Formats: sequence, C-alpha cells, structure tokens
Amino acid sequence: MTRLFVPRERRAHERRVAATPETVAKLTAAGFAVSVERGAGSASYLPDREYVEAGAEIVAGDRDDWNRAEIVLKVAAPTVREDGTDEIDLLASGAVLIGLLAPYADLERVHELAERGVTSIAMELIPRITRAQSMDALSSQANVGGYKAVILAACHLGRYFPMLMTAAGTIRPARVVILGGGVAGLQALATAKRLGAVVEVSDIRPEVAEQVESLGGRFIDLPEMESGEGEGGYAKAVGENFLRRQRTILTEHLASASVVITTAQVPGKKAPILLTREMVAAMKPGSVIIDLAAEQGGNCELTQAGEEVEVNGVRVIGPINLPATVPLDASRVYARNVLSLVEHLSPEGSLTIDREDEITSGALLTTDGKIFNARVAQALRAEQEGGS
Repeated sequence: MTRLFVPRERRAHERRVAATPETVAKLTAAGFAVSVERGAGSASYLPDREYVEAGAEIVAGDRDDWNRAEIVLKVAAPTVREDGTDEIDLLASGAVLIGLLAPYADLERVHELAERGVTSIAMELIPRITRAQSMDALSSQANVGGYKAVILAACHLGRYFPMLMTAAGTIRPARVVILGGGVAGLQALATAKRLGAVVEVSDIRPEVAEQVESLGGRFIDLPEMESGEGEGGYAKAVGENFLRRQRTILTEHLASASVVITTAQVPGKKAPILLTREMVAAMKPGSVIIDLAAEQGGNCELTQAGEEVEVNGVRVIGPINLPATVPLDASRVYARNVLSLVEHLSPEGSLTIDREDEITSGALLTTDGKIFNARVAQALRAEQEGGS
C-alpha cells in the first residue's frame, strides 16, 4: 500500500491545503494509506475530524512522518520550518513530491531537490492540453485570484460598482479595465459584470476578443496587433515597441477607469510593465489598481509586492498569493487537481513515473538526482554562469 502524506503548509501567507476530506476519501478508496499532519486543514476551515472520517490518519508531522511517505502532497514549495528544519531534508530519497513548486522563482531550491534524490512534479508545469484540464492548478487558482481581485477592488473603491437610480439621482456604473484576458482576467471580467460595472479588457492575443465579448465585456483593439499566443495557451513576451504602442492606447481608456486589474504574466520571466508611472498619474484620484502579477515583479511600475501604494490619490495594490485568501474553495479545487494527477500517475493502483507520457514528462521537475525539465535546467545553468 502506497503511503501518502499531507503536511501543514508553513510558508508565509499560505492558508491552503493540498488534500481535502473529499479527495482523501477517494485516495483511500483507491488503496492509498493517507496520513495528514494535525491541523493541516485548519486554515482552510477543514478540521482534523473530517479527515479521520474520510479515512486518513492524523499524525504529528515530524521527521518520521515525512521520511516514511512515498508521496508528499503540498501546495507551496518546501520551506524552512519554525524549528529551523528544512522540509527538503525531511523528504526521503526517492520520494515523490507534488505541489506548486515555483521552479523559476528559486532555482537553487530545485537543485537541492535534485540532489536529495526527490522525484518532484510541479503543478505549474502541467501542460495545457485537453487531457490535463482536470489537473490544471494554474487555471483553478487563477480563477480564484481573478474573482478575489474584483472583490478587493470593490472594498477599496470609494464608489458603487453598479448603476443605481435613486430619488437623489442616478449613480453611473464604475468602469473597470482588465489587462490580460487569460483565466484570471476572464474571471475578473465575469465578476465585475455581475457587480454591475462596465468592463473593458486588453490582451495581446486577438483571439481572446470573442471570449471577452461573450462575457459582456468590451475588447480594446490594439492596432498592428501581433499574436501574443505562446506555447500551451500562455501569453508570450512581446517586444518593447509593441508595449509602447499598447501603453499609448491604454492611457486613453485608463483616464476614465475606476478600477484597473492587471493579470499579465509570462512563465519563467519577469512580468511585463504595462502601466508606467505616467499612465498612473493620468488616472482619476480615487481609482484603484490591483496588480495580480505583483509577485513576478508587477505589471505596474509602482507596484510593491504585499504593499499598498498611493500616488496622486490612486491606490496601487500588489497582493501576495491572493487565492490563499479564499482558502476553502481554493483548497477544494486545488486538491481535485492534485487528485486527478495522482490518479493519472497510478493507472494500475501503484505510482508509475512514465517519462513517455506527455503530461508526466511535462510536469516532471526533478528525478534520479537531476533536473529533468530542460527549461528549468537551462535557467539554472544561466544563473550559475552569471554568478560565477
């Protein structure tokens, strides 16, 4: 029987958990022996008793619990615990680690996983193909982030979102501009529309226009638009000349915007700057910018990750790990993504790392003491050569 362990997350701002009682019940039914660290689900409002009822064993989460596990399910990448113990050192050589491992954010940690002999599978690297949709954690968490970004903006905005007709006169609806029409952007659009705002969306991929309009938004046309479609449906980096033209057009729309939500990110690269200091200065006092790319450097030149900056009456908010602020539902959908991946890796009831499989090979980060993902390995070499 394969031993599977779900630890409590200890990274700052992380309130999600990698397995819920719902997914634990399915894992135990599939023949896995599941142990859950005491309190692992508490921050997501999932008490230990529900895990026990689902068939899990509640454990202390000490070195033995980690070392006995053949599979460890996490949300965030391994970190250093309160007692100074590095979670990477707690993993057994040959163990399988599954989580959002931020492979490009800390390449040295990826190297340490390889040296430890851990087979790590990064949920961020799941290929965006039809077969893997149920495992797509980036999309499930971006959905949560896009929703919460609008709620956060509404809380900070000094006016209504919807149009209201009252005895005291008519209140015009808020105008929302969303930069990036991916999963987060489209969810932000849908949420802002439900709140009654007028919404415009800009994206470097012209094919996004139809999706925007189907949700009731207005697509901002960019003249001489080049396709920004990258591999796997992600956006790709575009040239500075194109960004300059884009900023000129966007400035006109931002002048009347109450809220701007930025979502543009390119895997493995710093987020592109879409809002310059000058563009923010042209916005109305009282406007709010929510920068969902804050942790990747930000789409706004003024963004500070985890901080709120006010410039000429415009608030620039750079939230960190926004999905974790909706921990219950974010955990539910993430745990289902993980469950789907575990089921894919265990077609006959026992874990199999099939390097010929498109999904497995795409998400495989380290194995056999090496970094398996070619792009991550190349990025590490470039970083080491640059520092030498």
